[in-house]
Amino acid sequence: MKGKKIAIVDIGTYSTRMLIVAIHPDNFFQEIFSIGRITSLGRNLKQTGMLQKDAMEETISTLREYSMLAREYQVSKIVAVATQACREAKNADEFLEKVKHLGIDVRVISGEEEARLSFFATARALEIQDRFVVIDQGGGSTEFAYGKSPNLIKGVSFPFGIVNLTENFIRSDPPAREEILSLKEYIKEQISKVYPIMKDNSQLVGLGGTITTVVALEKQLFPYNSKKVHGSVLTYDTITKWLNRLSSMTVNQRKAIPMIEDRRAEAIISGIVIFQTALEVFKKDLIRVSEWGIRHGILLSLLENRGI
Repeated sequence: MKGKKIAIVDIGTYSTRMLIVAIHPDNFFQEIFSIGRITSLGRNLKQTGMLQKDAMEETISTLREYSMLAREYQVSKIVAVATQACREAKNADEFLEKVKHLGIDVRVISGEEEARLSFFATARALEIQDRFVVIDQGGGSTEFAYGKSPNLIKGVSFPFGIVNLTENFIRSDPPAREEILSLKEYIKEQISKVYPIMKDNSQLVGLGGTITTVVALEKQLFPYNSKKVHGSVLTYDTITKWLNRLSSMTVNQRKAIPMIEDRRAEAIISGIVIFQTALEVFKKDLIRVSEWGIRHGILLSLLENRGI
């Protein structure tokens, strides 16, 4: 097993990510390479019920690149999962079949498993002893996972993320105040359903590209540095400051900020509103940020079950 390399791929509604690790004895692993691309697989999914042809082609092109990178790194195994877009789309099988032709078998995971993997990874990454809540905000779904390491008590997957929220609520550029208030009211109504179950917690932890981008903005990190982001703490006031600042800009003005990827500029407002509203519902002033998510959760599960 010494030095054996595996690649873990997460095909999300908004982004497609790959992590390559070397596995050493005693389940010690070393991260070798990490990459992510915004591919927007789930764009217009809510309106059509289908994955769009151009979105599938872009995601497959990215996966082809990842497959070549995996070969260059001489990985022995590629483990791939897909989330909300492939759970929801009527033509998901067509997309998955095309990916299979690249030599990548994809398993579509449930929202509950997504929550479990995020919780598992966060518990290990931040070594939290008390009960905590992980908020894993994605493109098509957002998972709330609650527990005390290593046990998940409750995981809930909400069918909203930055892609469908932006498509459904944000029509003006910059967003109108009424649009943000409507978006916020909807998110509050949803999150309030899990508050009674999850309210007994010591802290909230945020995952996903939105919250890590806010850290990069606050710390003026360019180029992005995951080591300086992981474990950071954002206050409610800081999140609100960036929400107010960015929502007063047009998409093109946000794109001009080096810390914000071009395509993330289109949907980042919805993501920030999710975290701001979660802090309000859970009556918290702070949220910690983790760089570990589904890919790390899959890796830890494989190691625990000797699936490598």
